[in-house]
Amino acid sequence: MFAKDKALVLFSGGQDSTTCLAWALDRFAAVETVGFTYGQRHGAEMAARPRLRAALRDMKPGWATRLADDHVLDLDVLKAIGGSALTDAVKIEMGDNGLPTTFVPGRNLMFLTAAAALGYRRGIRHIVGGMCETDYSGYPDCREETIRALEHAISLGMDRHVAIHTPLMKLDKAQTWSLAEQLGGAALTKLIVEETVTCYEGDRAHRHEWGYGCGHCPACELRAKGWARYRATVS
Repeated sequence: MFAKDKALVLFSGGQDSTTCLAWALDRFAAVETVGFTYGQRHGAEMAARPRLRAALRDMKPGWATRLADDHVLDLDVLKAIGGSALTDAVKIEMGDNGLPTTFVPGRNLMFLTAAAALGYRRGIRHIVGGMCETDYSGYPDCREETIRALEHAISLGMDRHVAIHTPLMKLDKAQTWSLAEQLGGAALTKLIVEETVTCYEGDRAHRHEWGYGCGHCPACELRAKGWARYRATVS
């Protein structure tokens, strides 16, 4: 689809961003990745990133030559702002404002803006992110309307068109598992199970059918339910 273009994938080391990276490797001539440190409570996702990149590089013919540089940007201002269960010792629950306490205000807005700025310097106009409004946790910065508005604002502010691709936007978690299988077969689904980190606690001690995690945080519950629905369609 974009055989001559380069893409920059927001790559956290989680299930969704790994699926998005595989999606981009199937479509673009060269794919770079970017991760962010923002004072998150654990480093399990960041530690998984190099393992995942190495495995993806060897998974399919052509991916090795397409997978290019990795970048890590520091956005510790999010930790300084604080108040989120992902950056502070805050209980994971629904807040008084109707949003879960895992919501980090401005996080995806900053991620996409920083990625677009990096892309500007790298000659990349295509940004790929794993935002999803179907199975998401109520985060307003995961909505299609937010992403399209930001895409327009970034394009205006950088005086060139920047395309933000969100291949998971309309998919539930079961469909995300199915997409991974379509992209990389059983090898990719196995890699996601064994190596990606979704758990809000960063738990790598407890192994479940769907992967590692505490098993009770909202992210683990969503991943487990999606896995069950996905397995029901292939069994």
